[in-house]
Amino acid sequence: MDGRAGGVEALVDRLVAPAGREDRLVHLELLPPRPAVPAAWPDWAPGDVVAAFGRRGVTAPWRHQVVAADAAWAGQHVVLATGTASGKSLAYQLPTLAAIMAARGVRGERGATVLYLAPTKALARDQLAGIDGLGLDVRVATHDGDSSREERDWTREHAEYVLSNPDMLHRSLLPGHERWSSFWSTLRYVVVDEAHHYRGVFGAHVSHVLRRLRRVCARYGAEPTFVLASATMADPGVTAGRLTGLDVLPVTRDDSPRGRLALGLWEPPLTSYTGENGAPVRRAASSETADLLADLVVEGVRTLAFVRSRRGAEQVAITAAGHLAEVDDALAGRVAAYRGGYLPEERRELEEALRRGDLVGLAATNALELGIDVHGLDAVLLAGFPGTRAALWQQVGRAGRGAQDALAILVARDDPLDTYLVHHPDALVGQPVEATVFDPTNPYVLGPHLCAAAHEVPLTEADLPLFGPTARGVVDGLTERGLLRRRPRGWFWTDRARASDLADIRSTGGSPVQLVEAVTGRVIGTVDASSAHGTAHRGAVYVHRGETWLVESLDLEDHVAVIAPTEVDYSTTARELTEIGIVGEREHQAWGGCRLSFGEVEVTHQVVAFLRRRQPSGEVIGEEPLDLPPRTLRTSAVWWTVPDHVLDESGITTRDLPGAAHAAEHCAIGLLPLFATCDRWDIGGVSTALHPDTGQLTVFVYDGHPGGAGFAERGYRAARAWLVATRQTIADCECVDGCPSCIQSPKCGNQNHPLDKEAAGALLDLLLAAAPPPETPAG
Repeated sequence: MDGRAGGVEALVDRLVAPAGREDRLVHLELLPPRPAVPAAWPDWAPGDVVAAFGRRGVTAPWRHQVVAADAAWAGQHVVLATGTASGKSLAYQLPTLAAIMAARGVRGERGATVLYLAPTKALARDQLAGIDGLGLDVRVATHDGDSSREERDWTREHAEYVLSNPDMLHRSLLPGHERWSSFWSTLRYVVVDEAHHYRGVFGAHVSHVLRRLRRVCARYGAEPTFVLASATMADPGVTAGRLTGLDVLPVTRDDSPRGRLALGLWEPPLTSYTGENGAPVRRAASSETADLLADLVVEGVRTLAFVRSRRGAEQVAITAAGHLAEVDDALAGRVAAYRGGYLPEERRELEEALRRGDLVGLAATNALELGIDVHGLDAVLLAGFPGTRAALWQQVGRAGRGAQDALAILVARDDPLDTYLVHHPDALVGQPVEATVFDPTNPYVLGPHLCAAAHEVPLTEADLPLFGPTARGVVDGLTERGLLRRRPRGWFWTDRARASDLADIRSTGGSPVQLVEAVTGRVIGTVDASSAHGTAHRGAVYVHRGETWLVESLDLEDHVAVIAPTEVDYSTTARELTEIGIVGEREHQAWGGCRLSFGEVEVTHQVVAFLRRRQPSGEVIGEEPLDLPPRTLRTSAVWWTVPDHVLDESGITTRDLPGAAHAAEHCAIGLLPLFATCDRWDIGGVSTALHPDTGQLTVFVYDGHPGGAGFAERGYRAARAWLVATRQTIADCECVDGCPSCIQSPKCGNQNHPLDKEAAGALLDLLLAAAPPPETPAG
C-alpha cells in the first residue's frame, strides 16, 4: 500500500488504536500473496486485437485467460470462475472479437455476431466503454431500456457485438425474433457475465430465457457457444450447466497476481440503549463504517465502503465527511456516495474522480459490486455481511492494485448471521462459496416461459426436454387451462397478447403498488406487491429519499396508495398473522424421535393491525386495527418436528415451548443465508408448539416465492450444519434474554413475542442430539 509506512498490519494497528476500539477487531486474517502465471497469446488471435490489448497495457495474458479463450474458440461452452479483477473480460473478448473480424464479409457485412448479457444496464455500458476503448473496427452497441428507437433499429440491422440484459432478451429480442433473423443466423457467442447473480426465482427465470434463446437460434441455423463469467460461483460447471442446459467446461484456477490481503472482522460494541423488549442494542454498523472510512481517508488510503441500502450509503458519506471536516475542511470533499438512482453521467463522474484520486473514499451500494471498472483501491469496508460468501469475496476483491497489499474489514450488523461470522472466521475463510440456488422446475416460473416459447415458435414434443423433466406435465396443464392449444404440429399460444408479459423475471409477486402524492397526483415511488400490505397500508409512515409520508389510502385493485408529506415523531410497524398448512411431504429424515421434512406448504398471511412507535425510543404509543384481505402463498418449506415424549424428557416446560420454537425459528432464518444464496427477506418462518397437521411442536422455514426458489430445499440438504450454526449463535451471544444479534427478527409479524433464548438452546440441543453425523469426505 503505497505511501503508508509499516504496511497493512501497521495500518490496522492505527485503526484500532483509539480508546474504546481495542476489542472491536475480533479477528484478523492475513491471506498470502499469489504470483502471476503469464502465457503466450494464442496463435489464432488476430494481430490487431493483440495490439489493441497491448496499447491498454496487457503485454501477455494470464494462463487462465488463455485456457478459457482457447476452449471458447474451439466451440466448447465454458465458465470462467476466477477472482475479482482477474481479467475475465479479456478471456471472452479475445475469441468474440476474433470471430467477428475473421468472419466479416468483403463489403463489411457482418458474418459473426455476439450477444453479451449482464444483470445490470450499468455493467453492459461499462463493457461498451471497454470495447470502444480498444479502438478496433467492430460495430458494438447496447440494447436496453435506455436505447432510443433509432438506436435499436441500427443495432438490429448493423451491430456485431450487442450488449444487453436478460430482461431485454425476454421482452424484446426473443418475442421480436423475426426482425432479428440476420443477427440470430450469425450468432457465434453468447456471453453471460456475473453469472452468480442469477439465483433464486430470478435465476430460474433466466435459465428458461436462455433455453428460449437457444431454441430461437436453432430456428435460424445457429448454435452459439456460451461463455459464462463469475468471480464467485460454487461448483461452476454444474451451476453453469443448470443455467444454460449445456455441458460447460469450468476454468477455476486463477493465475493473476494478488498481493497480501488483510481481512478484519469487526464487531461494534453494545450501547447503553435498549430496543424491543428491553434487549441491548449494538452500535450501528453504518456508524462504525463511517468512522473507519474517515480514518482511512485521513491516511490517504483509497477506500470503498459497501453499504446495503441507498439511504445508508448517503448517510455513511455524510457522516464521514462531517468527521473529516473536523480535521481539515479540504478533506470533507474527498468522500462521496455512489448508488443506484443517480444519473449515468453522475455515476461516471464519480468513477472518474475515484480513478484520478480526487476522491479517496466512496460509500456505495452493491451497484459497484458487479464488475464496474473501478480499480486502484487500497481498502474495502463492508457495513454488514452482504448476504453470501460469494458477495463478500466479490466486494473484498475490489481492494488491491495488482500485486500490492490490501485491507478489507467486515463490520458486523446487529444480526444473527453477522454475529456468528465475526466469531467463527473459519465459516468465511477457506470455505467454498454457497451453492447458487435456483429451481428451473418451479411451475410458477416454467409455465409462463413455455407459453412464451410457444408464442415465439410453436412447441413440439422434441422441444420439451430442453425445458426439463417436468415440462410435459406443465404443458398439459397449460393446455387444459386454454393458454396453449395443441395441433398436429405442436402447441400454439392462443391469445393475442404477448406471452412474454406473463413472466416478470425479476419478481413473481404481482404488479407493484404505485405511491401517488395526494395533491399533485405525481408518482413518488413504488412498493412491491408482496410488501404493500405491511408498508403501504392506511396510516403507515413511509420514508422515501429521506422524506416522511403518511399513507392516506391503499387501493389493492388499482395498485395505488395515496400518500401525503408529513412530519411525525413515530414510525409504524404492521402486525401480521401467519398460518401454514402442509400440502405434501416430498422427503424426510428421521432424527431419533424427531423428523426433518421437505415439501410443499400453503402459507396464509393477513396484516390485522399496525403499531405506532415513538422515535427514537421505539416505545409503542398506539395500535390501530386494519381490514386487509388474507394473501395465500403455495411454496416449498423445510420443517422439523419434536414429539411430546421427547419433549417430556428434555425438561422444557410446556409454558416455555412457544417461545423456544419461535426463537429457534428466528435464528435459523437468520443463519440460512450462510448455506444458500438468499437473503433473510427471501424466506419466512412459522413455529408452533402444536401444529394441527403434525400434532407436534413444529418449526417451518419456507421460500417467500410462489412455487419455491430452492432455498428451503438447500436448508433441508444442509440441515445439520445449518442448525448447529444456529445453536452456536444463540450460545455465543453475550446478551441474557435475547437480542437482534441472536433471536430477535426485524421482520417478525408478532413483534418478537414470545421469545425464550434459553429454552430455544435446549430445544435445538434436543433436536441435534439425534441428528445424523456429518458426512466424512471420501478418500
